[in-house]
Amino acid sequence: MTEQDDLKNVFTGSNVDANFVKSMLEESGIGALVRNTLRESLVAGWVSGAPEDSSRVFVTENHYDKAMEIVSKYLDSSDKS
Repeated sequence: MTEQDDLKNVFTGSNVDANFVKSMLEESGIGALVRNTLRESLVAGWVSGAPEDSSRVFVTENHYDKAMEIVSKYLDSSDKS
């Protein structure tokens, strides 16, 4: 990913889940970036958000559709557990 790439959010959840989603995407050849907003706010000196929705996973726009397929399958399988 470069600074010029348009990034799109494909997942929002806990840091553990976000990093798992990132790993799944990378195994499929899709580069991903995790942004932990809770940690960022703590470093800045305040707390924003909650642990269950603190992290977001981003992919480049050209990988968005394939990434959403993978994330949707993951969410469907985790709902059935």
